Amino acid sequence: MTSVFLCDARGDAIREQHHLRALLWRRVDGLIVVGARPDVRSSLGQNLGVPVVYAYAPSDDPDDLSLVTDHYGGGELAIDHLLTCGRRRIGHISGDPSYGAAQDRARGALARLERAGLELAGGQVFFGAWSEAWGRNATRELVRRAPNIDAIFAGSDQIARGVLDTLDQAGVTVPSRVSVVGFDNWEAFATHSRPPLTSIDMNLQQLGRIAAQRLFSAIAGPPKSGVETLPCRVVARESSSPAD
Repeated sequence: MTSVFLCDARGDAIREQHHLRALLWRRVDGLIVVGARPDVRSSLGQNLGVPVVYAYAPSDDPDDLSLVTDHYGGGELAIDHLLTCGRRRIGHISGDPSYGAAQDRARGALARLERAGLELAGGQVFFGAWSEAWGRNATRELVRRAPNIDAIFAGSDQIARGVLDTLDQAGVTVPSRVSVVGFDNWEAFATHSRPPLTSIDMNLQQLGRIAAQRLFSAIAGPPKSGVETLPCRVVARESSSPAD
């Protein structure tokens, strides 16, 4: 029988070390370390005596095994979906620019637009906070700069909810005039939006499943190293459709 211990360090390095010592004292066979945000984190080291797999947030040590989401590819997917819907004047509103994921999503979006011979509506990526309030404020500015915009890619579902609110208040119909795509596929937001929100799913369940498989393999034999990048997918809902 397999037993699983769950510990929450709450982003605190001292708390993390406390949990690590407690788990090793219990003689666990291996560890899966899940980051609070998808940025590079410090390795726990190579001398723990048990294999470690890092999920979501990669280790800074190339000798560790890390499983991460393809945020760059997710940005490409979002724009590709909007292009398939016939959209050509696409803006991008995202969250905290200190997050590597926000930068990667934006870079992927810009690269896909460039391949299509298009420029970003509004002339820039609107970075801010991971919040509905920021989504509302940024949408007002984006629409002011690009009144003929026909699609918005939001860097999170929370931001996308703010985007939808502002468009609705302005009398801009979604998706007939403007299509909206979010990121995360957070069902509490995506399915209860009006209209329901098309979103990029990071396949976190698959990431967790593969992390467990990799850990069991490392327990049974030589551990792997390096970074495995897992693709995102589009979950299409009513907020995006072909242009009228």
